Amino acid sequence: MEYVYTALLLHKLGKPVSEENIKKVMQAAGAEVDESKVKSLIASLKDVNIDKELENAVVASAAAPAASAGEAKAEEPKEEKREAAAEGLSALFG
Repeated sequence: MEYVYTALLLHKLGKPVSEENIKKVMQAAGAEVDESKVKSLIASLKDVNIDKELENAVVASAAAPAASAGEAKAEEPKEEKREAAAEGLSALFG
């Protein structure tokens, strides 16, 4: 994951996302550089528009909390039903 973070950092700073730059950043951070991971990342990013992918990621992550909020609201009535059922049982047993 640190290789992806390095690529994102380079992109954010307006620097070329290249093997050489990734290696420099990783070494400066004190990490061991795995040449195969660097080459694989560069090959994977060859035809990728990073800005566009980041926009898509932001939209997807913004939609996730909205979905989670809907799920939380759906769960609340179940809890109320359980409480009502528990109250009904306690009335039976005094």
